[in-house]
Amino acid sequence: MTDPISEDLEACAREPIHIPGAIQPHGVLLVLDRSDLTILQASRNAASMLGASIEAGARLADILPDIAREISDEMSLEESGFQQQFDIGGRPMNAAAHRSGETLLLELETVPVDGERSVERLFPRLRRFADSLAAARDDQGAAELLARHIRGLTGFDRVLVYRFDEEWNGHVIGEDGNGVLPSYLGLRFPAGDIPAQARQLYRLNRVRIIPDVNYVPVSIDPDEDPRTGQPLDLSFSILRSVSPIHLEYMRNMGTAASMSVSIVVDGKLWGLVACHSRNPHMVALNVRDACDFAVQSAAMQIAGRERAREVAKQVQLGETSRRLLAAMTYVSDWRKGIFAQEQDLLAQVGASGAAIVAEDGCWCAGKCPGEAQIRSIVDWLERKGTPDIVSTDHLAEEFPDAAEFADVGSGLIAITISELYPSWLLWFRPEVVRTVAWGGDPHKVVREAGRIHPRKSFEAWKEQLRHRSTPWSQTEIAAARNLRDAVVGIVLRRAEELAQLTEDLQRSNKELEAFSYSVSHDLRAPFRHIVGFSELLREREKNLDQKSRHYLDTIAESAVAAGRLVDDLLNFSHLGRTELAFKNVDMNKVVNEVRQSLALAAKGRRIVWNVEELPSAWGDATLLRQVWHNLVENAVKYTRPKEEAVISISGRREGEETIYAIGDNGVGFDMAYIDKLFGVFQRLQRVEDFEGTGIGLALSRRVIERHGGRIWAEGEVDRGARFHFALPVKKKGEYGG
Repeated sequence: MTDPISEDLEACAREPIHIPGAIQPHGVLLVLDRSDLTILQASRNAASMLGASIEAGARLADILPDIAREISDEMSLEESGFQQQFDIGGRPMNAAAHRSGETLLLELETVPVDGERSVERLFPRLRRFADSLAAARDDQGAAELLARHIRGLTGFDRVLVYRFDEEWNGHVIGEDGNGVLPSYLGLRFPAGDIPAQARQLYRLNRVRIIPDVNYVPVSIDPDEDPRTGQPLDLSFSILRSVSPIHLEYMRNMGTAASMSVSIVVDGKLWGLVACHSRNPHMVALNVRDACDFAVQSAAMQIAGRERAREVAKQVQLGETSRRLLAAMTYVSDWRKGIFAQEQDLLAQVGASGAAIVAEDGCWCAGKCPGEAQIRSIVDWLERKGTPDIVSTDHLAEEFPDAAEFADVGSGLIAITISELYPSWLLWFRPEVVRTVAWGGDPHKVVREAGRIHPRKSFEAWKEQLRHRSTPWSQTEIAAARNLRDAVVGIVLRRAEELAQLTEDLQRSNKELEAFSYSVSHDLRAPFRHIVGFSELLREREKNLDQKSRHYLDTIAESAVAAGRLVDDLLNFSHLGRTELAFKNVDMNKVVNEVRQSLALAAKGRRIVWNVEELPSAWGDATLLRQVWHNLVENAVKYTRPKEEAVISISGRREGEETIYAIGDNGVGFDMAYIDKLFGVFQRLQRVEDFEGTGIGLALSRRVIERHGGRIWAEGEVDRGARFHFALPVKKKGEYGG
C-alpha cells in the first residue's frame, strides 16, 4: 500500500511554484506583447492601484505613457530588463520589466514611506561593508558581517546566513537580531524545507520578499496567455505569490514578513541570507538591490577563498600523484610500486585505508575491512554495473552489509583498473559519529485536513548521525580519477611516456591554477568595482562636463573589456575539470536563444539568416550553447564590413555522428594559417578591426573534444568562412558522459 505521507511529500516537491497564477498585493503586474506593448494579462488590482481602467488589448502608451516610452527606449538595448521609479497617480512607484518568451512582464510596486534610500545614503554603507568584508578571515566571519550589514540596511528583526551542505541541508553560520525572534545560530534545517524546484528559483531569481505573510493573493486575469493557452511563468517576478505551505511554514516560525537573498557561487546556490520580522515589514526596491550587491560581493570572496583552498589541495595532491607515478613506472608490477608508497597511496585521497582487488589476490594498506568484506563490496559494485569511479560517505545506506565494518569503512572511493578483468582500487574512511542540532525535528511530518503541513516547532532538536565518514571533496575524487587514468596507462605499457607527460602537465596545472586563483581573487573584483563605482560617480556628480563623462565611459569600457578577458581565461582553464551533464539538447532552441542574445550586435545591419531544422544532440546543454554562441557571434562580427551579411546554419546525421555547420560571407581567413585558428590567443584579424579576446575558438574546440567530437573550418580571404563540428550520436542505454 502506498504511504500517503510519501505521496504528499513527492507532490510538494513537484508543486509548480513558478506558475502560481497570482501575485502579492503590494504591487501590480501587467503582461505585455513585446511587439506593440498591448496588454495581454493584468493582475486584478491593476485598475485600483493605478487609478485607470485596464483592459486586455489596451495599449500601455495610452495608460502609462512615460513607462511605455521608457520601455521602448531601454528594452531595445537591454536584453534582461530595467527598473526605474515613476510618479503614477501622484505617488511614487518602482517599475521593473523583464522579458519572458514573447511577452514582457511589467511590475509596479508602491514605494514604502521613508523606505527609499538615495545612492548618497547607501554608498557609504556599502563601502564600509566592502572594507570590512575584505578583512574577514573565513566564511563564518564573512557571514556574521553580512548578517549585521543586511539587518542594518533593512530593519528586519532577525537575519540568518546559512549555507547548504552536499545533501542540501542548511546550516546557520551567521546571525544578527534584536531579540524579538529566537536565535537559530548553529542549527541546521533539512533539505525538505526548500524543495529542489524552490532552490532552482532561488538560483535564478536571487531576491524575494514577502512583506505580509497574511496577504491575500491577487489573481491574474485571464489566468492563461490568450495566445498560447499556457499559464504565466513568474520565475523572475518580484511580486510572485508563494506556496501556501511556505506561508504556513513562516507562521509556524513566528514570522510575519521575510526576505531572502541567494548566495550564488560560480553559478551554484551556495546558501541564503534569510530575513525575518515578527510584524509585517516592507523594504524598498533599491535597498533590496543594495542587499543583493552586498551578498554577491560576499559570494565573490567565498568563491576566491574556495578556489584558493582547491588550488592548494591540488598542488599537494599533484606532488603525491607524481611520487606514486614514479614508484609505479620503474617496477615490473605497478601494484608493488604503489604499495611501496603506502602513505602516498592513502594521502592521494585523504583515506585511512586502501585495497587492490584482482582475480589473483587482495592487497591492503592502512585500516581496511577484512578480505571477505572487501570482496563483498566488489561483488556489489559489479552487480550494480557502476561507472569507472564510485564515491560515498555513507556506504551502509547503499550497501547495508557495510554496517558491520562501519568503524573502518563508512566512506568509500572505488575505481576500476581494467576494462577486461575485474580489478578494483578502493579507499576507505572510518565512521565519524556526529551530533547535529536541527531547527526542529526534521523527521516529524504533520498530516492534517488531507495534506502534509510544515512542522510547528523550531526548537533545537539533536540527532546522532551514524555510519557516516568525513565527506570526500571534489578535489579528492578528481585525484582518484587521475590516478586511475595513470594506472590504466601503465598497464597498457605507456608508463614512461605517461610519467613524463604527467610531470609536465602537473607543472603546467600548478601554474595555471595559481594564475586562475590570482586572476579571480585580485582582478575580477577590482574590475567590477571600477565599473560599479564609475556608474555611482556618474549618477552622483550631475555637473560633470562632457570630457569628464567621456573619461568615465572610457574607464568603465576598459574595465568591462578586461573583465571579459579574465572571465574567458578562467572559463578556459576550468573547463577541463567541469563535469559534463549529458542530456538531449534541442539545438533549434539553443540557436534561437543565441540569435536573440546577439540581437544588439546585429541591430541596424542587414543580415540574411538561412537556418535549417537542426537535429538534436547528446551533450551538456550549457557548454554546447557556449560553442554556438562563439561561432554565431564570430559570423555576426566578421560579416560587419559587408553591406548584406548572409549567415547559414545547418545540421545533419551522418553515420555515428551529428554534424553542424555555420557559414558566412564575411572577411574569411587564409587556409595557410588554419593550424593557428583554434589556438589560445591566436587571432587572424587585427584587434583594431575586430574586437575579441582570442579565446572563443580554443574554448569551443575544448568543449567539442570533451564531448568526444571534432571541429574544423574552411575559409577564403574576403569570401567567408565555414565552421563545422561533429558530436557522437547517443548510443542506446547511454545515460552519461
